[in-house]
Amino acid sequence: MATPLVLDEFIPYRLSFTSNLVSDTIARAYEALFGLSIPEWRLVAVVAETGGVSQQEIGRRTRMDKVTVSRAAAALVVRGLMAREANAEDKRSHLLRLTEAGRSLYRAVAPEALALEARIFAAFTPEELAGLKAMLRRIDAETLALRP
Repeated sequence: MATPLVLDEFIPYRLSFTSNLVSDTIARAYEALFGLSIPEWRLVAVVAETGGVSQQEIGRRTRMDKVTVSRAAAALVVRGLMAREANAEDKRSHLLRLTEAGRSLYRAVAPEALALEARIFAAFTPEELAGLKAMLRRIDAETLALRP
């Protein structure tokens, strides 16, 4: 007889559960401190790292769907944290760039994000964290390899 599926032992479920738990904890902190949702913070972070990027590229980098990226971008533009500029390389798209207010917000949020990460993972050794990151990247690669 085949081994029965026990959801709490099913690794894809465990990954999702843990990811949601961490994301929800972080979301509460970002919302309380900065009025940002997780998708909005991800956009701010990606744009800060790149200097300017299309919404399509943000979707690829973050694995967020088009609608989520579009809504987050629109909210950040309305708040004056991000600006849309014509994309010289692709006339069909725009680049998102942080405004000065957006850069200032990033400079305030980034240290808080790192501090929260440090608190969540304080009980782990540097070697354990390096191993976890390596395993997550391997899971990403193996999962992507399964796609047609």
